[in-house]
Amino acid sequence: MLFKRKLERKTKVSRKTRETEISCSLNIDGKGNAQINTGIGFLDHMLELFAFHGLFDLKISAKGDLKVDIHHTNEDIGIVLGQAFKKALGNMRGIKRFGSASVPMEDVKADVTVDISGRGHFSGIRANFGQAMLEAKENYAWNDAEHFFESFAKQGGMNLIIKEELENAISNKMENLDIHTVLEPVFKALGKALDQATQIDPRREGVPSTKGIID
Repeated sequence: MLFKRKLERKTKVSRKTRETEISCSLNIDGKGNAQINTGIGFLDHMLELFAFHGLFDLKISAKGDLKVDIHHTNEDIGIVLGQAFKKALGNMRGIKRFGSASVPMEDVKADVTVDISGRGHFSGIRANFGQAMLEAKENYAWNDAEHFFESFAKQGGMNLIIKEELENAISNKMENLDIHTVLEPVFKALGKALDQATQIDPRREGVPSTKGIID
């Protein structure tokens, strides 16, 4: 029988700039417990969904220049969360590396694919939304989500591809879509895909790369 010693994949990361002060505590092998206080209520909810469906224990506390706008706080939270995952995974030994998940919500389906390759890259695609306008939620818009995902992917050393499709796009006459409906399945799918990618494969003796290293 193959056996691998259970390693604790936990970490804490803090980052302070003139614009934001953020602390993050992460346990990759958790139970989905989350305590999120970013000052951006909508992002708090999305990160709670991410942690719950990824079974990550996650605490994030953030203070930022929200009197200006949410840009710096939103982006820097992505930076810190990406750094936390990279730090907690350590040398990447034994991880499955790849993960993918599809999650629907009403007429929206989100497909998320992750490769923990060491090469940070993000691509976000709305395949057939046509002229549908996305209604922001608490000033949180699609562009804010893209900035968050790009920061997260680059700092985490992940290739992250998010594709969304609107079912019945031709017959559906909706002119406006609630950003909540659009982003909730994305964060759920990201949690599930990343959970899959970070799992330990008991057959894998080393780093899942022919180069022998993921950095």
